Amino acid sequence: MSRIEQLIGEIEEYIDSCKFSPLSNTKIQVNKEELEELLVELRMRIPDEIKKYQKIISNQDAIISEAKTQADTILAQATEQTNELVNEHEIMQQAYARANEIVEEAQAQAQAIIDDAVADANSIRQGSINYTDEMLKSLQMIISHSMEGAQGRFAEYLSSMQSTYDIVTANRNELSAGVTGEEDMGAAQ
Repeated sequence: MSRIEQLIGEIEEYIDSCKFSPLSNTKIQVNKEELEELLVELRMRIPDEIKKYQKIISNQDAIISEAKTQADTILAQATEQTNELVNEHEIMQQAYARANEIVEEAQAQAQAIIDDAVADANSIRQGSINYTDEMLKSLQMIISHSMEGAQGRFAEYLSSMQSTYDIVTANRNELSAGVTGEEDMGAAQ
């Protein structure tokens, strides 16, 4: 298990351990600093994981180089065999035909080795891209859930403030009406 997967697991455990907001079964309260620490470490680890997969991809060149070396060796052996056969005048035609077969076989083997190496490298590259995409998708979901929770708490806070504001306004209006009523009574006497 990579460190990124461990960090995502820690973030999920942290979210699961958070307390629910008052009067809510879906919204939680999080310690911003603790969540930010986990996210910062996750951001720092992602480049390391990507470098690891880039090293794997860079081995593609070594595999292809080894395949070319093997192909060159096979071609050199085929050429050497061809030269030996050509030197013998009686079987010159047979030697020429056999040499061509060997060269074609060598080229086919070399091409097969190169094709396999390229396919393996492409598979590794695609796997690393898929893995990185999955990690980023998980991070995206975590951030999205955190943002939704923060928006919900902010909406509750605004609603509470609006309710308090409405009560204060109503109280002021009642006081205002009482003062006006007393002034009218004093003027009438």
